[in-house]
Amino acid sequence: MASIKDVAVEAGVSVATVSRVLNGHPSVSPGARARVLAAVETLGYRPNAVARSLRTDQTRTLGLVISDVMNPYFTELARSVEEEARALGYSVIIGNADERPDLQDHHVMTLLDRRIDGLLVSPTDGGSPRMLDAARAGTPMVFVDRWIPGVDVPVVRSDGRQAVRDLVAHLHGLGHRRLAIIAGPAATTTGRERVDAFREALGEYGLVLPDAYIGQGDFQAESGRRVTEGFLDLSEPPEVVFAADNLMALGALDAVRARGLRVPEDIALAAFDDIRWFVHTDPPITAIAQPTGDLGRAAVRALVDRIEGRTGASVTLPARLVVRRSCGEPGDPRQSPSPVRRSTP
Repeated sequence: MASIKDVAVEAGVSVATVSRVLNGHPSVSPGARARVLAAVETLGYRPNAVARSLRTDQTRTLGLVISDVMNPYFTELARSVEEEARALGYSVIIGNADERPDLQDHHVMTLLDRRIDGLLVSPTDGGSPRMLDAARAGTPMVFVDRWIPGVDVPVVRSDGRQAVRDLVAHLHGLGHRRLAIIAGPAATTTGRERVDAFREALGEYGLVLPDAYIGQGDFQAESGRRVTEGFLDLSEPPEVVFAADNLMALGALDAVRARGLRVPEDIALAAFDDIRWFVHTDPPITAIAQPTGDLGRAAVRALVDRIEGRTGASVTLPARLVVRRSCGEPGDPRQSPSPVRRSTP
């Protein structure tokens, strides 16, 4: 394996010059820089990352702690984070908190022990003690998707309020009046925000959100199934179930089918967090899509800004409604003339 001395001999420069080129120092002439880079390519030289980190106090590594790696939203987010980090010269180590604060703390401490340069975190259950300690101690950190009010950390997230209003307007236009929601954990900002946005949007049409039409989920499919079963057992079931994330929507779909019912003929279904699978369900599911790739890329850029001494700004991007056929939309050839039960205004 080639050494830095071999590169220096090949390029006809000193070891110090090779080191300056590899570390991006501006005091190297263009000609010397070109010779060093050509020598690196010819010899296949790879710097020792551990030794370099001891000299520069940087590892060029980012940590990403996500809430649930099984959730397709976070899988796509992690992919975009890794791609953007690689483009900026960083590697990424991923930890899966599995919606558990204790696991989140475990990953945060493990990543810090490995001397990562900064952390991207989607806080679970309102945060966790060691993660909060790290943020308050000045560790370069960015919250992505979820955030913790009162903690001075940039937040990169989507704003779904307008998309939820668009969804409620869409459902109202289809004649639906009894709308229920499967909520995410109240301890998370996204869990609270989506319920609040849904309630506010209903109010714009003079509709209320009864307690019986709010089911407490946990962003997992099983909770979507359980809550939907409860809705179906009501003396007056809702006409629409709006799941506040994709996995709960899939659980809701399972519950409807287990009763021998059909979507949207017997009950309509919509979801927050669009995923590629939704176009393949029967029927395809109307959903609110977040700009997941853009969020991941923006989060990496904000974190690298903080690591490199610049101001990492918060970023908020709009979500959007994607209309398909799970709410009784017209034009579905499988519909009967009046497929959806409607209540009076």
